[in-house]
Amino acid sequence: MKRLALLSTLLLLAGCGLKPASAFVPAVEPGSIRPIPSFEDATFRVTSKEFTEQLILGKIAVLALTAAGAEVEDHTNVQGSITSRRSVTGGENDLAWEYTGTGWINYLGQEDPLPDPKQQFEAVRKMDLEKNRIVWLAPYSPGNNTYTMTVTRQTKQKYGLNTLSDMAKVPVAARTFCVEPEFSSRNDGLRGMLKTYGIPYGTAVPPGNIFQMSAGVVYNTTAEGKCTFGEAYETDARIQSLDLQVLADDKKFFPNYNPAVTVREPVLRAHPEIAGIFAKIAPKLTTTVLRDLNSKVDVEGRDPVFVARDWMREQGLIR
Repeated sequence: MKRLALLSTLLLLAGCGLKPASAFVPAVEPGSIRPIPSFEDATFRVTSKEFTEQLILGKIAVLALTAAGAEVEDHTNVQGSITSRRSVTGGENDLAWEYTGTGWINYLGQEDPLPDPKQQFEAVRKMDLEKNRIVWLAPYSPGNNTYTMTVTRQTKQKYGLNTLSDMAKVPVAARTFCVEPEFSSRNDGLRGMLKTYGIPYGTAVPPGNIFQMSAGVVYNTTAEGKCTFGEAYETDARIQSLDLQVLADDKKFFPNYNPAVTVREPVLRAHPEIAGIFAKIAPKLTTTVLRDLNSKVDVEGRDPVFVARDWMREQGLIR
């Protein structure tokens, strides 16, 4: 088994977690991911963004390709979506996990997300290939790192809240929201959500009911009951650790952010077996699984690479 070229930086700076990313990647052996003869002389460069979930996904890709017999350069832990993306489109890296909503809105400049996750995946896949020669590998993961609204268990029970439509059950005086500044101003954020669910900003939700703060503060403030509703990302571990309850987006307002592996077309053309490797992995990454993996890093303090390795072993993908 070839050894990895370990080029990870050592510090996470922001995003959904603030844990250090180890530059060490442990040795692994094949499981259901079997050695591929043509990988013997292949080298793949894998990147990821700097937040917890991306680090875990990046390490999963590194370990999977290693188990398949390739040389892997670990370039995970890049600050910012744009930087990571440009490293792939510019040819500095070969492969990265991306999110369908991010690709569609942020990279391809589309304003209106598609509510059906399959249609969204197929649309971003088609356009990114045509415009940038980037291939989105099927299948995409069922996990969805989209926006959501959370409440405490006590609030859920008090008002009978299960969906975002149920926000209208809460009296105006108690209809308070803790959100990030960006979420408050985005087209796919707070005001669009309130309009869609029939409780528009300014009338049904007075301006004084909106409290803006950093993402890290939102979760704790909501859990402490200082706001009735708190913005969250569905796969964030703090939902689980703080026992927050997710309200279902029953009108499908928020974009889908399903993870999928993106690969430069020349790389996939030279090594089409890459698609089969990640076809074994992607379907297993549900929202619940991603939230649990994130929790092991952000709550338990474990290193992303060991979280990735142990999960892959549990799934029989590697040994």
